[in-house]
Amino acid sequence: MTRPFEGIKIIDITHVLAGPFAAYQLAVLGADVIKVEHPLECDQSRHNGPDRELNRRNMGTGFMTQGSNKRSITLDLKQPRGRDILKRLVKDADVMVENYRPGAFTALGIGYEDMKKINPRLIYCSMTAFGQDGPRGSQTAYDHAIQALSGVMAATGTPETNPIKVGTPVIDYATGTMGAFAIASALFQRERTGKGQYIDSAMLDVALMMQASHVTGYMYNGKKSKPSGNRHNLASSSCYETKDGLLMLAASNRGQHKRLFDTLGYPEMGNKDYDYREDNYDAEAALLRKVLAEKTAAEWEDHLQAHHVPAGRVRPMDQALKDPQLESRKILHRHESVPGTDKPVTVPMCAFKFAHGGPSIERPPARLGEHNEEILQSLGYTKADIEALRADGVI
Repeated sequence: MTRPFEGIKIIDITHVLAGPFAAYQLAVLGADVIKVEHPLECDQSRHNGPDRELNRRNMGTGFMTQGSNKRSITLDLKQPRGRDILKRLVKDADVMVENYRPGAFTALGIGYEDMKKINPRLIYCSMTAFGQDGPRGSQTAYDHAIQALSGVMAATGTPETNPIKVGTPVIDYATGTMGAFAIASALFQRERTGKGQYIDSAMLDVALMMQASHVTGYMYNGKKSKPSGNRHNLASSSCYETKDGLLMLAASNRGQHKRLFDTLGYPEMGNKDYDYREDNYDAEAALLRKVLAEKTAAEWEDHLQAHHVPAGRVRPMDQALKDPQLESRKILHRHESVPGTDKPVTVPMCAFKFAHGGPSIERPPARLGEHNEEILQSLGYTKADIEALRADGVI
């Protein structure tokens, strides 16, 4: 079956995480993604990961996480011939995505208005920290800086540990996901209008969208989000110690609340409205602490889930990855062989399934410049041309 973006050509001039992840999500859905990197100053993520030997080989796990299904070409875009090659690539491309500082590509003559003249149907996506304009338009940031600036850190942790950043680069991944959605939307729009599009994506905007309910609440009554750690405003939707570890309850609605206390043997505590539950948090929590300490977290998870009560034991990554549900969902892809590595590499692929024509991976993450000859020859360059480009440091 044909995947959604088969036949779509994307020029990916991004680095680190958000931009590469956006292009990666389109790549696993069939797009032909050509990743462009400087021949000497490659994507920083190639040097990121727990295995230093892989980092030295420019194949760090940070890069491989979102490198599958992409082809790799090296171009020095500060050299005219490098920009000429990029323009040839863009001539028949559908999408170009970049995440350099605002104005950098315009100054080089490869901004949206420049590329629009070459290809009026081009979708050009710029991904930055704060957007292309405004008081912060010229500033830069990474995930953790945006977490700090956006209010995410202020709402995370406990009253004793606050503020604290989220343990994974959630803003980067959310920005990448939102970027892929924006590109897909622009492609769909182009089917109706025939026109290209310019997308101005900002990490700060995404961070606020991820706090949408908090933003609306504060704008309405001026109450700030308080760091509550593992405690929710409802006792039946909070974290508790069990016989051997932590269990997170998520019995939020009234039906779940009733089923929780029914199965625990305290039916009189169930079927209460939200105001009552908030006002009687301490009494409910005290009972739950007492009862849940009697069994292990796994025993409680199995028991409660069997009674349709949302609950999950708190697990480290090694245990989480052993969950048989992940195998059934096929969210992970195992590369038996990747150039530049010594053993199989497993990467997350996509967070949804299609009935047909869904996400898949056919190509392992590429070595830096692995497809230079293949791509350049398709543009009409001869072997002699390519050797000259290499000798002059253009590729």
